[in-house]
Amino acid sequence: MKFLIVDDVHPCIFDDLKKAGVEWDYNPGIEADEVKKILPNYQGLIVRSKVFVDDTLLGSSQLKVIARAGAGVDNIDESVLAKRGITLINAPEGNCDAVAEHTLGMILSLLNNFHKSKNELQQHQWVREGNRGYELSNLTVGIIGYGYMGKAVCKRLVPFGCKVVVYDKQSLATVPEGVEIVSLEELKKRADILTLHIPLIDGNAHWVNKTFLEEFEKNIWFINTSRGKVVVGKDLPRLLDSGKLRGVGLDVWENERPDTFSKEEKELFDKLLSYPQVIMTPHVAGWTFESYRKISEVMGRKILQWANKS
Repeated sequence: MKFLIVDDVHPCIFDDLKKAGVEWDYNPGIEADEVKKILPNYQGLIVRSKVFVDDTLLGSSQLKVIARAGAGVDNIDESVLAKRGITLINAPEGNCDAVAEHTLGMILSLLNNFHKSKNELQQHQWVREGNRGYELSNLTVGIIGYGYMGKAVCKRLVPFGCKVVVYDKQSLATVPEGVEIVSLEELKKRADILTLHIPLIDGNAHWVNKTFLEEFEKNIWFINTSRGKVVVGKDLPRLLDSGKLRGVGLDVWENERPDTFSKEEKELFDKLLSYPQVIMTPHVAGWTFESYRKISEVMGRKILQWANKS
């Protein structure tokens, strides 16, 4: 069995590929349009985000397994894989700790005006009262999405002594002490902070919009480290201007290639960055030095398990 690896992976995965009896071609520099041409020569594909995996890409290939180096699989048409009998592997366990720490960092930064203070100090402005912060222990954090990422965020929030309420579209059985399962309506009543940890799937695209956020009883701090397209980005400035959003932390965006921005996209992006209470990072919440290795460890282990069953 032979695998094609089209994105950068940690070399620790190669030991598990050997144990699974797999040969591989490691070609992280390959262009996307070249992948389709050579794919029929392989039974497995390891990918991060270089290509969108659908019928067009797969063509006449006879893949048996696709491994996505990361958590989200929104660049993979799962219905096509199901139709073709292709096993899909991903690795949310590998970067959930990184996402959780990044999320917590954004929350603490917004509550304590780190970003705003730094910008003011660069202008030699020493503003104390205008940067008075809020203590997390007195607030309620609402988490939407209780998969690997949501659980990891809860684990880090509970020791702060804040109230943590979670909602997931799937029915939840149990949560740790200090965490409460609530309805979406209840979460909107109680949350001071909203953080999203949901995949980009049917029903979630542009789910979080102006109407959705205005239904929160309080003015809130809003964090999104999941996927940019679950939020209607153009609604955020109006909510910031009205005060409904007290601060925003974004690690993801609808179009994450600034070189392809339309005029309207560039204007919106620049406007958001002009707000002192907005923090943006370039989709790196799950991309730490540690997660780089852990993602490959998880993928390697799952590929080995799959090979042993095949």
